[in-house]
Amino acid sequence: MSNQNLLKRSMQSVWHPCTQMKQHESFPLTPIHKGKGVWLYDADGNKYLDTVSSWWVNLFGHNNPHIKDAIKQQLDTLEHVMLAGFTHEPVISLSERLATLTGLGHAFYASDGASATEIALKMSFHYWRNIGQPNKSKFISLQNSYHGETLGALSVTDVAIFKDTYAPLLRQSAQMPSPDFRLAEVGESAEDYALRCAEQLNSYIAQHHTELAAFIIEPLVQCAAGMAMYHPTYLAKAREICTQFQVHLIVDEIAVGFGRTGSMFATEQAKTEGCKVGDIADFVCLSKGITGGYLPLSAVLTTDTVYQAFYDDSTVRGFLHSHSYTGNPLACSAALATLDIFESEHIVQKNLDKSALILKEMQVLTHLPIQHSRHQGMIFAFDVVTDNAQFSKQCYQVAMQQGLLLRPIGNTVYFMPPYTINEAEIEFMVGQTNAVIQSIL
Repeated sequence: MSNQNLLKRSMQSVWHPCTQMKQHESFPLTPIHKGKGVWLYDADGNKYLDTVSSWWVNLFGHNNPHIKDAIKQQLDTLEHVMLAGFTHEPVISLSERLATLTGLGHAFYASDGASATEIALKMSFHYWRNIGQPNKSKFISLQNSYHGETLGALSVTDVAIFKDTYAPLLRQSAQMPSPDFRLAEVGESAEDYALRCAEQLNSYIAQHHTELAAFIIEPLVQCAAGMAMYHPTYLAKAREICTQFQVHLIVDEIAVGFGRTGSMFATEQAKTEGCKVGDIADFVCLSKGITGGYLPLSAVLTTDTVYQAFYDDSTVRGFLHSHSYTGNPLACSAALATLDIFESEHIVQKNLDKSALILKEMQVLTHLPIQHSRHQGMIFAFDVVTDNAQFSKQCYQVAMQQGLLLRPIGNTVYFMPPYTINEAEIEFMVGQTNAVIQSIL
């Protein structure tokens, strides 16, 4: 099967996500035939280094033998059973392990990040209704936030290109100033700016808390906002404010969880060593890397207090949200295998060493017209100073020609590679990026 054959068939039959399909008349799709490690191979045998982990999901490389074997073993016993009225060992074990890791319990499952956001929003609203405070029905999020594209998730998203068209369908929410340190005043530290934003959050919640159900936030990195990074003190302050005014805090760890930010979960960095997600959050949304990038899965975990508000003789007080493939055993087995790798290979610590190696290699980029070079664990980003309105598109196109999968967000170039990337591959990734940017400036 050739590239030409596959892309012709795809254009005739597939509506691709986040895509203006007509643009593929001038810049064709790339038909991927296989993957191995950090590399993707097209049907003609060309290979591309996957610097974005296939939309931030792949943790331990394509074709990982441990995760594959776990899925194969599960396939021999149980591929799926509905989770309403039934249960199974993989979903029980995964829930137990996630509870231990996060300090939150009773995992509720879906298949993708947006669905996890929907679940958390609905749970928060329903909790307040169940305890006799139905007026607490509104939500707030950060400016430039992204939480998914289903209607509830889009209501708390603040990215115009995704949201504006559907505005008539959405519930209104308020957006708080983003603590993104790039927005700080000259001479203002990232921490001071985060504290200033927290003061503004406090002022808003103090005024509106009687109608607020929850504040939803991406901890440490607002990925779709161009890898906007901020000081962890903002999370600690947000927790204090939400506690004071009885507003839920939902942390969206969908993109930044599972080792991406230098800790197992980004929220852990809000306080001193030993902090768990449950010390900060009332709800945590998980997805993307949860299965190592192998199968669709998402989860929401919450506090015992929230869970008990639904535990009742009355059916309508229960949380009746459902998905057909909730808690799929194959996906759960992939997630368990992923957690095994974290534990047996001490991945979080190894990532700190690999992060330092990537930062050292990125010194070759300093001659370029860039600003706000930044990183958080295994997420690296910098903003290219350019008047080229087509920079993002051209960077992607030229990089593919050079064997590199880059997907800049506006003029922000970022790396979020699989954790298995080695020294030679890091050198290739950074060196080719340097060449690509130079060629289009």
